[in-house]
Amino acid sequence: MSSRIFVALFFFATASTAFAQETEWKMVWNDEFDGPKLDYSKWEIEVNAFGGGNNELQIYTDRRENVRIEEGRLILQARKDNHGIAGTVRVYSSGRIRSKNRGDWKYGKFEIRAKLPGGQGVWPAIWMLPTDEVYGTWSSSGEIDIVEFKGQEPGVIWGTLHYGKQWPDNKHSGSQFRSPDVDFTRDFHTFTLEWEEGVVRWLIDGNLYQTQTKWESAGGKFPAPFDQNFHMVLNLAVGGGFVGNPDASTKFPAQFEVDYVRVYQKP
Repeated sequence: MSSRIFVALFFFATASTAFAQETEWKMVWNDEFDGPKLDYSKWEIEVNAFGGGNNELQIYTDRRENVRIEEGRLILQARKDNHGIAGTVRVYSSGRIRSKNRGDWKYGKFEIRAKLPGGQGVWPAIWMLPTDEVYGTWSSSGEIDIVEFKGQEPGVIWGTLHYGKQWPDNKHSGSQFRSPDVDFTRDFHTFTLEWEEGVVRWLIDGNLYQTQTKWESAGGKFPAPFDQNFHMVLNLAVGGGFVGNPDASTKFPAQFEVDYVRVYQKP
């Protein structure tokens, strides 16, 4: 083989490998939050006078005080302002948005760059729910928690799967990223979930910290329930069983800032 042919073949092989790596995940949906207001073709603001379960204390509104776009970022803000909806008044108000019927995916890579709020009883979350409860009500049809964060634990991120039977016979599994050197309330970090058939991976700033390959659903065979369309939820809760309630040290308003949300899938 001549050196010229060898070089040409080497270049082709190298270029092909690089191309394959670059195109392994292809962006199919994103929001950079660069517009003047929330893009309603991608998100719905949820309004709920009774929190989100788990004995949470907030009321979710569509007010600018709780949900807005500011300087290229999504702001979900929790306030201690005794706001009311439909005759129900709660001490705390906050924001929650979802992509249901606007962004729904079976498998993909989900990348969110965000800065999390701190404080006792402050609970930001980035998670996914089934668009159609094919296998039954929660949690037979599953839940994927990309990020859960207790404001009083600034160096800990929780990643969890919920599955099994319907509540209260549901199950969950997951682990935490823990670091004494990282404070997620001080800077933006990139949180990534890679969800493929039979495997779910969690990464922070490109570093893998958890992989799950075992789960179940009373409604179907593995990989059920994680073989259906799911949509994304971003919210900032206050109080509840997971995080505990605010105390005198908790500062309000508290802000959950999201720089972008990007979704990739394999061709």
